[in-house]
Amino acid sequence: MASLSSLPNIGPAIERQLCAVGISTCEALREVGSRAAWLRIQSIDVSACIHRLMALEGAVLGVKKAELPPALKTELKEFYAAHRIGYDVRFSNQNGAA
Repeated sequence: MASLSSLPNIGPAIERQLCAVGISTCEALREVGSRAAWLRIQSIDVSACIHRLMALEGAVLGVKKAELPPALKTELKEFYAAHRIGYDVRFSNQNGAA
């Protein structure tokens, strides 16, 4: 059984996050899908970004995220916009206000 990091786009940090949310094998990631996996990661890391979502989709499909078709990237961007929690470090101040 291959480790998650054997998939394209999955390095040690994303692998740790996936394991932390109950996805510990390549098969489990494919079964859950990129969107549900990203939602789980976002539940433990509000800074989960569009690039992480695209990386997960690429991993599921077995391609680098840069190779995802434009139409699929558009779908992922729409999903991200509809589901992101809204954390943006650029606009938060030390008091936690956005």
